[in-house]
Amino acid sequence: MTQDAVLAALRTVKYPGYSRDIVSFGLVKDIQIDGNAVGVLVELTTPNPELGQQIADQIRATLRNAFPDLSDAHVQVKVPTPQQAAATPGGVSQKQRLPGIRRVIAIASGKGGVGKSTCSVNLACALQQLGARVGLLDADIYGPSIPLMMGIHQKPNVTEDDHLMPIDSHGVKLMSIGFLIDPEQAVIWRGPMIQKTIQQFVNQVAWGELDYLLVDLPPGTGDAQLSLCQTVPLDGGVVVTTPQEASLGVVRKGITMFEKVQVPLLGIVENMSYFTAPDGSRVELFGHGGGRAEATRKNIPFLGEVPLFVAIREGGDSGIPITVSQPNSAPAQAFMNVAKALQAVLG
Repeated sequence: MTQDAVLAALRTVKYPGYSRDIVSFGLVKDIQIDGNAVGVLVELTTPNPELGQQIADQIRATLRNAFPDLSDAHVQVKVPTPQQAAATPGGVSQKQRLPGIRRVIAIASGKGGVGKSTCSVNLACALQQLGARVGLLDADIYGPSIPLMMGIHQKPNVTEDDHLMPIDSHGVKLMSIGFLIDPEQAVIWRGPMIQKTIQQFVNQVAWGELDYLLVDLPPGTGDAQLSLCQTVPLDGGVVVTTPQEASLGVVRKGITMFEKVQVPLLGIVENMSYFTAPDGSRVELFGHGGGRAEATRKNIPFLGEVPLFVAIREGGDSGIPITVSQPNSAPAQAFMNVAKALQAVLG
């Protein structure tokens, strides 16, 4: 049993969800051999203890099959905290980082209709009110909603070096396909065209200096979403859900999507958490607590809950998010609390 033989055996251990092995991913950091015992050090880039345990079990089983005389297989898997993972995002080298942008964060949902874009615009405005320089990229090519929700209906200017100038609204820099096409025009593109457009929005927009660039992903977890996650150098992902099990079941797929592309999970937001009736009573239309329970189950941060308020919907329809029009109101403060929780996770 030599280091080369052990390394060859480890090349058969596939990273969960991928056809590539843990060696080619660069996760195996050290191999120590002492007689018939072997020690392996693996360092993950995503803060998922369950994934680490799964890989450790595969390594032990593989080594026992490869070396019948093996007396002991000690496998140490280092799993980063969300803060550490966000500081060194999986699969993103420093040279791929966007110049001038400190953090790139994706806002995702497993399905449509959970208020992901509503959360995106209000979270962006809340972070801006906390003193951060914020940009918001609408990555939903088929159904862009950021122009409506942020009250922008103009085309962006172009710089001398052919870069698009993001449009400022409520102190947030914006870019969306909705700024470039007629509102009634349907976008009928295949995956490669969508990926190319997102690449242009990321690399050929004069974002300037930003503390946060939020990326409002399209709903779902298909090929388009995976391509987007691999195109944009993400520091982490936030998943938006509603409390009921039907939504949570699909949200788990969204979490798995981030795990597969080695993007750290920064937390879960439970939207439409409850409704306060005119008499002051609390009505849990979609159940309650599902988002927090899922965050606990997956051992990822719970960023907060946002109740169901008519004013939130009105703000989105009018182009003035509730965090801008009524910053001291209860619904605005709910988004502000989520923004503060996200900042705390990122450190």
